[in-house]
Order: sequence, then C-alpha cells, then structure tokens
Amino acid sequence: MGRGYLTPQEIELKKTISLNLNNLLNSSQKKKVDIHREVGIPKSTITDYFKGNSLPSKENVAKLAEFFNVPDYEIDPRFKKNVDEKEHIDLTGISRPETEEKIFSYEGKEIPKRDLELIRRILETGEYDE
Repeated sequence: MGRGYLTPQEIELKKTISLNLNNLLNSSQKKKVDIHREVGIPKSTITDYFKGNSLPSKENVAKLAEFFNVPDYEIDPRFKKNVDEKEHIDLTGISRPETEEKIFSYEGKEIPKRDLELIRRILETGEYDE
C-alpha cells in the first residue's frame, strides 16, 4: 500500500512523465499494448504511467526508454542530472598560479606539470602551440 501522499515535485513529475510518454507514443507507430507485449509491464501499470496516476520505477523507466529507443531522461527527467555529471570535467583552479601545489588528475591518473602548463596557457590566451 502506498504512503498516501505525494510531494508537489512528485505530482509535477507524474505529469511530465505522462506527457513525455504520450509524446513518444504519438510519434511512434506503436500502441500501448505493444509496450506490454514487448517489455512485459502490466497493462494497468502502463495505463497509470500514461495517465499520470503513478511514477514508474527506475527499472520500468529503463524498459520504456529501451522500447522507445531514447535515453531514460527523455522519459523521466530525474535521470538528466546523472548525464550532466558524467559529462562535466572540473578544471577550476588550473589557470591560477597559486594552485600549482595541488595535484590534478583525469580518470584517476595524475596530470603531468607540462600538460597543466599547456592547459593553463590555452585557458589564458586561447592559443594552442606546443
């Protein structure tokens, strides 16, 4: 049995997911019953997602995204944050001389001082020359 109440964010999220699913379905040549047949989510659950009556689980978002061949954040915007974090590389402080004593790394490997100097030069001047 559910907890009986939803936050305002969850209410908006249900509307957003419903809208996203309906848009994806309308732009495809498929029907809701195809989702049930291909993905295995019960018909009543699919109907609740499309009407905005319930929020899909993470697993069902993944199944729906695969069905529509889209990233999961195009169905459920809660997944967008994870995508942005993966693409973000923090280079804060590289162009300031006072940070030379700090150790910078990329993918767990230390960035050599020569490369840091090259990055600093590119950031300061916008020019690249080795």
